[in-house]
Amino acid sequence: MASHNQFGMKGEEIAADYLRLKGYTILDTNWRSGHKEIDIIARHKDTIIFVEVKARANNFYGNPQEAVDWRKMRNLIHAADAYLRYYAIDLPVRFDIITILGNADKPYIKHFEQAFRP
Repeated sequence: MASHNQFGMKGEEIAADYLRLKGYTILDTNWRSGHKEIDIIARHKDTIIFVEVKARANNFYGNPQEAVDWRKMRNLIHAADAYLRYYAIDLPVRFDIITILGNADKPYIKHFEQAFRP
C-alpha cells in the first residue's frame, strides 16, 4: 500500500479518536455505497454527522479541505442518503470535514462543522 494511503488511513483513525474525545459516537467508518465512500459516520446528540477526512503531511499543495470539491460533496450526499435509507434513520444530518496536517505522532487537527449543506 502506498505511504500516502497509509497516512490517510491513520488520519481517519486520528479523526475518529478526536470525535470520540468530543463526545461523538462513531457509528461506521469507511461505509460504502457503490463506489462512493463515507470516511466516518458519527452521532452527536440527535444529529448524524457524515465526516470527510483529509490528511496531508503538509499544505504544500493547498489546504486539505480544498480537496473537497463539488464532486466529492455530491458523492458524499448521495452516499449519506443511501446510508439514511438503508438504516431507516430520520434524524437531522450534518456534513463535516476534519483535516489532519503533519505526522501521525504530532498531528494538527482542524474540524469544520457544517462544512457544506446538501
